[in-house]
Amino acid sequence: MTMLAQRRRPMGQWARMLACSAVSVAVLTACGSGEEEARAPVAQGDSAPQTAEAPLQVGFMYVSPIGDGGWTYQHELGRQAVQAKFGERIATSFVESVSEGPDAERVLRDMVGQGKQLIFATSFGYQEYVQKAAADAPQVKFEHATGYKQADNVAVYDSKTFEGAYLAGIVAGSMTRTNTVGVVASVPIPEVVRNINSFVLGAQSMNPAVQAKVVWVNEWFSPPKEAEAANTLINGGVDVLYQNTNSPAVLKTAQERGAFAFGKDGDMSAHAPKAHLGSAVINWEPYYTKVVQDTLDGKWQGGNFWWGVKEGAMDLVKIADQVPQEAKDRVATVKAGLRDGSFAVWTGPIRDNQGNEVLAEGVVADEAFLRSINFYVQGVEGSVPGTGQ
Repeated sequence: MTMLAQRRRPMGQWARMLACSAVSVAVLTACGSGEEEARAPVAQGDSAPQTAEAPLQVGFMYVSPIGDGGWTYQHELGRQAVQAKFGERIATSFVESVSEGPDAERVLRDMVGQGKQLIFATSFGYQEYVQKAAADAPQVKFEHATGYKQADNVAVYDSKTFEGAYLAGIVAGSMTRTNTVGVVASVPIPEVVRNINSFVLGAQSMNPAVQAKVVWVNEWFSPPKEAEAANTLINGGVDVLYQNTNSPAVLKTAQERGAFAFGKDGDMSAHAPKAHLGSAVINWEPYYTKVVQDTLDGKWQGGNFWWGVKEGAMDLVKIADQVPQEAKDRVATVKAGLRDGSFAVWTGPIRDNQGNEVLAEGVVADEAFLRSINFYVQGVEGSVPGTGQ
């Protein structure tokens, strides 16, 4: 992932930073633009449960501003939820707008130096920097969102955003009048390609005639580029848009142009209510609660955790009134199937857009397949960047 904003400290914030040092060590304080620091003492003992006298120090590193309305905002809501839940047993802090480059490693090492015992790095492009920092700080537990590289003190976790994309697709298929839907895509990694395809599969489940166009912006958070991509798609005949970017720019553009769109990661309904068909929302609170509780109990374990509708980590919310009841009913049925395991988004027969069968009839994709998708499904125009497929 790439990053736009760098943290700055305007005039007047230096005084506030000095004031922070006088605050009680147990209090979470904000010191500077884009950063909040926990001043609580460091708990001793790697595996022993935490005590009231030694709050667990927890840090969060974000790739975009907490006000992005989507990806980072939802992580921030998760941080706030666990802080409220565990109270004085933990002290949380965050650094926002950290680019996916050397600055990420600097921030991670700074967190370690501050005494953080549990660190959440919430963007794919942080992966190599997490590995480097973790290797030099075996006493610290690292959690990397959307990554795949693990270590003794590094776990990876993700939300099944493709389930939300499929649910949004069901609505899109019922609402398109041009039979052409579009996706504003961020970075061409399997996660994003999987979401594009899942959205299209959902749309085709309601309307087999649906075709799809994709415009890549190669950034996670760039409202101007997102808006430009949305305009390009609408100019190309798209009347319903999805996105895999972090701001509400696509939704706002859709409203300006008389098209429909979805919120992504967070509830974006308030940004463009006339265009909003629903928001595919991630809820990080269940996972963050589990990890913090396990760490407090001295039971933290590494691994690969991928939660979705079943675990309460993914949902499609605020479905618009104008969406046909048939689509709403189908969304409810699919949600129920995802919860009880009777439905899987990626079930064959599925072909790529070259006509090749990628899943035979009745075959359910396993995790290895899902995590390595690098093709477009039938009906999607063009090819995945860098693959020719």
